[in-house]
Amino acid sequence: MTRLAIVCCVGLTPDHLGPDTPNLTRLASAGFSAPMQTALPAVTTTAQATMLTGVLPSGHGIVGNGWYMRELGEIRFWSQSERLVQAELPWARAGGPRTLKHFWWYAMNTSVAATVTPRPVYHHDGRKSPDFYAHPYGLKDDLRAKHGDFPLFRFWGPTADIRSTRWIAESFATALDHSQPALALCYLPHLDYDLQRFGPTGPHLKQNLRALDAEAGKAIDHARAKGYEVLVVSEYGIEAVDQPVFPNRCLRENGLLAAVHNAAGELLDPGASRAFAVVDHQLAHVYCADQAAIGRAAELLAKLPGVERVFAGTQRRELGLDHARSGELILLAARGAWFAHDYWLEDARRPDFARCVEIHKKPGYDPRELFFDPAGGKRRAAWALLRKMLGFRYLMDPVPLDAGLVRGSHGRMASTPGQGAVVIGSDKRWMRDGWHHTDIAAVIAAATRG
Repeated sequence: MTRLAIVCCVGLTPDHLGPDTPNLTRLASAGFSAPMQTALPAVTTTAQATMLTGVLPSGHGIVGNGWYMRELGEIRFWSQSERLVQAELPWARAGGPRTLKHFWWYAMNTSVAATVTPRPVYHHDGRKSPDFYAHPYGLKDDLRAKHGDFPLFRFWGPTADIRSTRWIAESFATALDHSQPALALCYLPHLDYDLQRFGPTGPHLKQNLRALDAEAGKAIDHARAKGYEVLVVSEYGIEAVDQPVFPNRCLRENGLLAAVHNAAGELLDPGASRAFAVVDHQLAHVYCADQAAIGRAAELLAKLPGVERVFAGTQRRELGLDHARSGELILLAARGAWFAHDYWLEDARRPDFARCVEIHKKPGYDPRELFFDPAGGKRRAAWALLRKMLGFRYLMDPVPLDAGLVRGSHGRMASTPGQGAVVIGSDKRWMRDGWHHTDIAAVIAAATRG
């Protein structure tokens, strides 16, 4: 059995290999590299589930980073239970490999030998503290003793930077030694941040590539020193955007989306809505109450600037998204556009979490959470921190509402192979033509078969 380490470098593309990525380029030169076609939507949880199961979302059910859970009547993003994946995972099959999940998604309720994932503490008094979950429990003690607390606020939000990726890369070595798996999965998110903030090109790119490459090199070198073959994969490439699109506002203005007002502001009411959109970067699922709502929503959204196409019914098969969790309609953004979740029509009635880093309450992914509001965001954050230190209740609301700040997104197929996902392997025998996310599962099976 070959021991295999898979390092997921989010946002890495074939075009990034070169002088600014010496560690990754050296691995490619010794082995191979190739462009890789993504599953749709080209987002984190869908891509990871596709690579591990070898089937499209229509088979594994991970239709995005979040979706409308009809049984609950709730929109849920970033759920962590592995039981949401509806296709067989490598470690679940008979004789499957002993596995470490190090910051890969669906890290809870998992049958792997070891798992590590961010897990903040939400105190009863409203405070939020950085923390992480690890199993076996002794692994957490080892990681904290050697690497300190996980820098959660550097993992997502306006202060997200290389420090979270560095902690993950360095602690991966400790987790690998602790668990001694046959299959080790490591997730390095750094390129996601500035490439969404500022776009896929510009003066920021070089330093971000060098920073990511240094941390990827640590994970690769440790795995190779321990006798592992290595695959580096990515989930998607980032494309330049300058057009935010607001499908929920369109549905609200035309009487299809309902919102209830309470002390927290306006909240989207899925159960009372005839149609609403759950947005995820450049793809959106539109959930409709009945056939009439499907027809009306499709008619309205097809005319919305920035929508390239509306997929209805069996047309969703073209995307590999014909699954019960998908919306009755699926929207694909035009190139250069992305979908924002906003559903309120008056700023005075926006929900209290609109300016917050709030990945669970918002009915969609919000890249504005990567920014400080130019109009006082840092000042508001400092005031909130002071109140927290003094023991008072506080609202951490530094995020802007201006969707025009966002310059990078993903979710569509890449415009060229060089700007999409990539696979890099240490073993030349894995080389093939025409890579797709679904092909990674076969490499895992072949490499780790006993």
